[in-house]
Amino acid sequence: MKNIIINPPQSEWKNIGKRAVIEADVIETQVQAILDKVAQEGDQALYYFNEKFDQSKIDQLAVSAAEVDAAEQMLEDSLKQAIQQAYQNIRTFHEAQKEPLKKVETVDGVTCWRKSVAIEKVGLYIPGGTAPLFSTVLMLGAPAKIAGCKEIVLCSPPNKEGSIHPAILYAAKIVGIEQIYKVGGAQAIAAMGYGTESIPQTYKIFGPGNQYVTTAKTLLAKRGTAIDMPAGPSELAVIADETCVPAYVAADLLSQAEHGVDSQVVLIATSQQVAEQVQAEVQRQVASLPRREIAEKALENSKVVVFSELAQAVAFSNDYAPEHLIIATKNFEQVGEQITNAGSVFLGNFAPESAGDYASGTNHTLPTNGFAQAFSGVSLDSFYKKITFQHLTRAGLQNIAQTVETMASAELLTAHQRAVSIRFEK
Repeated sequence: MKNIIINPPQSEWKNIGKRAVIEADVIETQVQAILDKVAQEGDQALYYFNEKFDQSKIDQLAVSAAEVDAAEQMLEDSLKQAIQQAYQNIRTFHEAQKEPLKKVETVDGVTCWRKSVAIEKVGLYIPGGTAPLFSTVLMLGAPAKIAGCKEIVLCSPPNKEGSIHPAILYAAKIVGIEQIYKVGGAQAIAAMGYGTESIPQTYKIFGPGNQYVTTAKTLLAKRGTAIDMPAGPSELAVIADETCVPAYVAADLLSQAEHGVDSQVVLIATSQQVAEQVQAEVQRQVASLPRREIAEKALENSKVVVFSELAQAVAFSNDYAPEHLIIATKNFEQVGEQITNAGSVFLGNFAPESAGDYASGTNHTLPTNGFAQAFSGVSLDSFYKKITFQHLTRAGLQNIAQTVETMASAELLTAHQRAVSIRFEK
């Protein structure tokens, strides 16, 4: 991690919190070409891109039931038990998000309500490159099933042998997803957005990915396909005071840094001593990581900021709007109440971000790149449409008739006015 920045003025906060820059124009051109080829050539394009990008030559895009059963046999019992426990916790948390239908009488004879209706067809993208994110299958599949989505399509890139990681297939089986396809990257997003001979078109696409996947989702969103959010490289901020355990904080920072070279971690400390202690631990721990090279490159994009006032540290965090935020301070609950911009918050010295990534129950598909200022993470609501209903009796319409007619007339919408008045003509 770079040099410590001490008490920077607010005018410099945006610059300090800048994420890794991507050549958006170049990537958009490349991704648009992939989208166009899939739209025009369907499955043939997917086979072509599988071989080009993943060095995988396969005969069939769909994963067979036999492959799913075989995958289960490949996994250690301990991993299967871990996946099952994580699934139960995620399911419990998301089940609790169901809301009962509530009818409201706004005035006598006028009743309004809102109904949650599952999105019929959803697409789930599960990365499988440098790290096969089978946990994301649980995070997206569980709420999709709870919501009652009729068709759930899962895409994940195959390896050179033409297989999807067995843990991804096992997680899909646990959740109850049967439509699984061997395709990754922007081409998988295109397949779920446009539909091909093998892969059904979906109405909303979920899931994290690299810059190409994110760009593909954004481009499809412009033509009407819904997406969960414009999620990019993973990130973590930690607010730490003298009550933190530097070794814990360092481990948390590295757990995020090892995601990818474009990941970003930010330490927001309340003293230079805390910052230096954490930095020393980071250097000690990174040396033994299997993904050391990735983590060290990510640390080059990372920052250490010190504020002498805790209130300033909180204000900086809210300005940065991190995907994940750990609050390792004395009064962490009070500090947590002051957080207005974050994807998911972890309170205290025993709440590592890894818990939320896997098994606490909260969802780990979260807004990045400052989008936490306006976007929420994935939840049960993400898989619903909210449809409003209203029922008016004759007396109810009469109670608001003059208001509607007056407003419609003022907006020069005569037909709107008549739609009310005609109902009371003799």
